[in-house]
Amino acid sequence: MTITNSSIKTAVVSSLAATLIATSGAALADYPERPLTLIVPWAAGGGTDATARTIARALEEELGQNVNVVNRTGGSGVVGHTTMINAKPDGYTIGLATGEVNMMHWQGLTGLTFEDFTPIAQINYDFPGIQVAADSPYESLEELLEAIRTEPKGTFTASGTGQGGVWHLAFAGFLMDQGIAADQVTWIPSEGAAPAMTELVSGGIDIVPSSVPEARSMIEAGRVKSFAVMSPERIPSFPDIPTIAEEIGSSYQVGEWRGIAGPKGMEPEVVATLEAALEAAYNSDTYQEFMSQQGFGTEWRNAEEFGQLMQEMDGVFGEIVEQVGLAN
Repeated sequence: MTITNSSIKTAVVSSLAATLIATSGAALADYPERPLTLIVPWAAGGGTDATARTIARALEEELGQNVNVVNRTGGSGVVGHTTMINAKPDGYTIGLATGEVNMMHWQGLTGLTFEDFTPIAQINYDFPGIQVAADSPYESLEELLEAIRTEPKGTFTASGTGQGGVWHLAFAGFLMDQGIAADQVTWIPSEGAAPAMTELVSGGIDIVPSSVPEARSMIEAGRVKSFAVMSPERIPSFPDIPTIAEEIGSSYQVGEWRGIAGPKGMEPEVVATLEAALEAAYNSDTYQEFMSQQGFGTEWRNAEEFGQLMQEMDGVFGEIVEQVGLAN
């Protein structure tokens, strides 16, 4: 048998390839070997932040590693979501993506879309309520709507997320549903519901259309009242707050999804590990009891189903953005 330089090179390459494959497989089998970072694109204290911190605690129990929550706010969600997709796709930096993924690019705020993410699992879905300060002169949703209709454009202000964020689009769509111009109420951008609530009780704005759980502390303190929620039925944790169908006969419904996602290009084995751990974390007492107590909606979709939802909702919100006049 004659040994040539070519055969030596082939043997060396094959050996290196086998080593790399074995090393890669071992590394994936050992995942995760160090703490994870969970990016949150909204401010601390809001509903997204609370959901993220709770699922992170439950996920730590499943993975045996710390999951460090890091808030990356700014740009109506653009900063945090961009941080997620720019991370190394090794499974050590993931994020709590929100429905703004389906909205921002339609408005020209960013080039990123749902296709830039690796979906891992959906864990939450919430509907917005319509909140005003406790000392508001309006006693019902009907009274508030009548005042919005009759007062000059821009008399009322609302906040709860960035310009073109989910609560903005949900509220603008609701106004349109009621035959009111989408821009009749001036939207004041904020980095989430928590700072908007502070502005609401201080008299800086008039309305906060956010999820009811995000208003819980202010409602319980008697500083905020919620007129109605844009959901198909009352929220079990807030049985005294009617739906808009009950209040004014409207069937309008729009909500916010939240789910765990990573950058594009993650290894299927890592995604599968995270998906399984997240399902266990989702079903844990830690997560379910907190979400129930706070009134946050729980809804599970696995990686494939979550990806399908992201694609479907992209078309839905594209139409809303167009109708509201924010398409760019």
